[in-house]
Amino acid sequence: MSIPTFKTILYATDLGKNMRPAFRHAISIAQQYQAKIIMLHVAEPIGSTGMAVLELYVPDMSDDFEHEELQGIIKRMEQRLEDFYTEELGKDADLVSDVSVVTGRPAEEIQKFAAAHDVDLIVMGTHTSPSFGGSLLGSTARKLINISDRPVLVVPVRKQARKTEKAPVKK
Repeated sequence: MSIPTFKTILYATDLGKNMRPAFRHAISIAQQYQAKIIMLHVAEPIGSTGMAVLELYVPDMSDDFEHEELQGIIKRMEQRLEDFYTEELGKDADLVSDVSVVTGRPAEEIQKFAAAHDVDLIVMGTHTSPSFGGSLLGSTARKLINISDRPVLVVPVRKQARKTEKAPVKK
């Protein structure tokens, strides 16, 4: 039995504002193993009701709406990546080889994408539930762990507390 190595890491993101800790883990592992990272976001499909409403009120736009929305998400992901490199690494890095967006059920789509791209490790953040002592994983992470045939690193992320300045006390 050989020691695992990581050549391709899939970083699955929900584009939440507090997901940097999970991405930091993906970056750290990629640097250690000289691996590439693929960023993936799974967008929930609009659904038949949403498409019917869209076609009713904006018939000319409905055909291209989903495609344009996905392109907008990719641009947002690329901008966040650039910001991360500048703010955290102080340089332009080339650890991320691809940025992708797919539609569907997140856990299933992440698993399919990982298999199709021969991923060695999946890294994702999760919001743990405060009930039951924080022992419950988010539903996507829980489902993915149950269906994945690859290692999944789940990084707990919390809302960053705001730093509040205290007013000076007058004596």
